[in-house]
Amino acid sequence: MLRIEIMKIILKENIENLGKRGDIIEVAAGYGRNYLIPRRLALEVTPSKWKMIELEQKSLRKKLEKEVKSYQGLIEKLSQAVLTFERKAGDKDVIFGSVSVADIKEGLDELGLDIEKKKIVLDEPIKRLGNYTVPIKVFHDERAEIKIEVRKEGEVEEKEKKELVSEEKKEEVVQAEKEQVTAKKEGAVQEEVEGEQAEKERQHQEIEAVPPPEEGQEEKNQEKTEGPKKTE
Repeated sequence: MLRIEIMKIILKENIENLGKRGDIIEVAAGYGRNYLIPRRLALEVTPSKWKMIELEQKSLRKKLEKEVKSYQGLIEKLSQAVLTFERKAGDKDVIFGSVSVADIKEGLDELGLDIEKKKIVLDEPIKRLGNYTVPIKVFHDERAEIKIEVRKEGEVEEKEKKELVSEEKKEEVVQAEKEQVTAKKEGAVQEEVEGEQAEKERQHQEIEAVPPPEEGQEEKNQEKTEGPKKTE
């Protein structure tokens, strides 16, 4: 029975399906010596090199942490992304054609998100109307999920028209309410003015209704006020 020789290595670079910088792993000796080590992707781990390996691992881990942080922003942007596709559809919401990895790649490019096709995890093209979530490989185990919406052709335009009409109706209602409030204020002011005018007219009528004093009455009133005249 053929026995495969195994060797221990520390990865200097991130290698998909193998590990990240600073990982100490075991691989086939032939793969390590003939491929990884010559390409400076890894170092062999031996007891004599252990102290040097520890220092190398700390350095590689720091680089990895910085790299992971740099990808966090991309993950957040991808998680907020929503791609909408319009397709003609027949019975049971089955679309004519499909939404493929290439379509998703193009949609992400339009959003300014440069993602390789191989990082878009779509097992098979989307062939029905509806909402979907598609994983994106960002960095090894780090993934983001983008939202995909496949709509019937013309549905987007129709929805926008309905939203526009709805917005116009809202504006009309708001304007009507403003006019109603203004009318109430103007009515209150008018009522106040009319009330003041009515009060002035009432007072004027009361003054006119008082009869003038009889002839000689003014002199009598004056005498009562001044008192009896003195005789010399």
